[in-house]
Amino acid sequence: MNTTTAVVPLTSQDADALVAAAQRAAEDAGVTISVTVLDAGGHLLAFRRDDRAVLISGETSTCKAYTALQLNAPTAALVDAVQPGGLFHTLPTALDRPLLFIAGGVPVHRDGRLIGAIGIGGGAPEQDHGFATAALETLA
Repeated sequence: MNTTTAVVPLTSQDADALVAAAQRAAEDAGVTISVTVLDAGGHLLAFRRDDRAVLISGETSTCKAYTALQLNAPTAALVDAVQPGGLFHTLPTALDRPLLFIAGGVPVHRDGRLIGAIGIGGGAPEQDHGFATAALETLA
């Protein structure tokens, strides 16, 4: 008998809610950002760049989301791991798709399962992390 219960995947409605919540948090702080939401397979579900956000923030938000998804950890918790002598020191250059070990990427879980990730770029790394975690609080 199979007792595995299905976990509802991250939906486009979830992604839109995450983007809106992250944007509200950033606006409240007076920061312009880009937001990327990926599903569990690393596919883009939502992306939004504030008109005034620096252009590179779009790329960094996507790389942060991808990194958080692949390693199932907030990028803020991985910064030390890529320093010389760290566990993942060579990992940023080992893959075809770039990983970015700067705070602002956070995995998204539902019922204890990884279902996607959100990445924020545009603010200071600690701000980006805060906007991402604030957005996660809106998911039911």
